[in-house]
Amino acid sequence: MNLKTPLHEKDVLKLKAGDIVNLSGTIYTARDLAHKKIIELARRDKLPFNLKGAVIYHCGPVVKKTPQGYEIVSAGPTTSARMEGYSEEILALGVKGVIGKGGMGERTLKVLKKYKGVYFAFTGGAGALAAKSIKKVVNVYWLEELGIPEAVWVLEVENLPLVVAMDSHGNSLYKRKIKKL
Repeated sequence: MNLKTPLHEKDVLKLKAGDIVNLSGTIYTARDLAHKKIIELARRDKLPFNLKGAVIYHCGPVVKKTPQGYEIVSAGPTTSARMEGYSEEILALGVKGVIGKGGMGERTLKVLKKYKGVYFAFTGGAGALAAKSIKKVVNVYWLEELGIPEAVWVLEVENLPLVVAMDSHGNSLYKRKIKKL
């Protein structure tokens, strides 16, 4: 299935855990410090971008400065469980999708259901593959303050391959029981 950002609730509701999607459009990277900054600024209505329908990628990219701007060399996911405590406030801002690795917990699963969101998994260790889907760096926020891995990178992606790991119906690939052989 092909998806384009911003995501709409009707599209998210069609997704089921286990679906394979190709995502295109604008995504935002955010790790721990970026989540804190986003929430802090949103509380004061000073967020410099709109997250309605947005997809946040738990990623600290490897970035190369070029004469034309920035190039993403590698964009592998970081462990999403660290962002568990931020999921309610982030999804309340209108975020419809989160990309990461390792899944998130029961708390996030409930929040995804409440706000009609989805958690996509991207394979850890495949950062170079993710970088091939990144067509350009649109913008970067808080680079000087937070540094390269923690800054929010606004990326234009094309056909980023993902698996729906947690859907808006309360299903999670991480909760399925493995049959004993």
